[in-house]
Amino acid sequence: MISASDLTPAELAALLHFHADAGVDWLLEEEPVDRFAEFEAMRAARQGARAAQPRPDAPQPASRVQPDRRQAAKPAAAPPPASPRNAPAIPDEQAVEQARFAAESARSLSELKTALEAFNSCNLKNSARSTIFASGSPESRIMVIGPMPSADDDREGTPFAGRAGQLLDKMLASIRLQREDILLTNVIPWRPPGNRAPSAPEVEICRPFIERQIALAEPKALLLLGNFTARHFFESAETIHGLRGQWREIGILGRTIPAIASLHPQELLTAPINKRLAWSDLLAFKNRIDAEILG
Repeated sequence: MISASDLTPAELAALLHFHADAGVDWLLEEEPVDRFAEFEAMRAARQGARAAQPRPDAPQPASRVQPDRRQAAKPAAAPPPASPRNAPAIPDEQAVEQARFAAESARSLSELKTALEAFNSCNLKNSARSTIFASGSPESRIMVIGPMPSADDDREGTPFAGRAGQLLDKMLASIRLQREDILLTNVIPWRPPGNRAPSAPEVEICRPFIERQIALAEPKALLLLGNFTARHFFESAETIHGLRGQWREIGILGRTIPAIASLHPQELLTAPINKRLAWSDLLAFKNRIDAEILG
């Protein structure tokens, strides 16, 4: 058995992250604890507490004075205010309208970030650690968009973190770009639980925020990474292999923006053979921005 003392700090951190992503909540303690006995004791205590409470239909003692039925009933105590973690469910149509109003009210990316962080009408936010917003420089007029936050993004609070982010940095460096000099973001700002695909209502609730990000950043070229992202903007059911490598015009809040799709870095980590396809897409992206932006 490997002891924690046998691991380097980096290996220990990676192991802890792995357990956190797997949903591990308990670590081994110094002394053994019988959780079954602990549970039984708690259940017995609850049953004892219920038995000690008077039954509402039990007859009242004769000596007890009956309350005056004409006395006005005391008003019920107001329920505690709902927090983002236990906020009541909101109908999807109403949540979409709230998202649209919040996004349209923002006049800058900083205002939009504040509005997104205060928005609590999407259930994805209830299970996510972080709200992932665009990072980098909008002045470049170059925007790279991914699908939804990964576990690393959610933990670090920034788009394209972890190994996938490191690979993206190398991909950008190959065409002489750095993440600090462009704008990086995701379609969905909150990590879905278990990395599941977001539902159609969840996508529609998040749509006004990503569209407003694009409108405020005013990019002249978009690089769309991943199957979900390409389908979202191209409104197509094809896979990324059928959508990648082709420049298309997409309409965002009255503006037409050229966009090209490619494979997500995580997909390249899974299937490195596809790096040649991504390299072809990056060259096409570089030629476009060199001609129209960097000039």
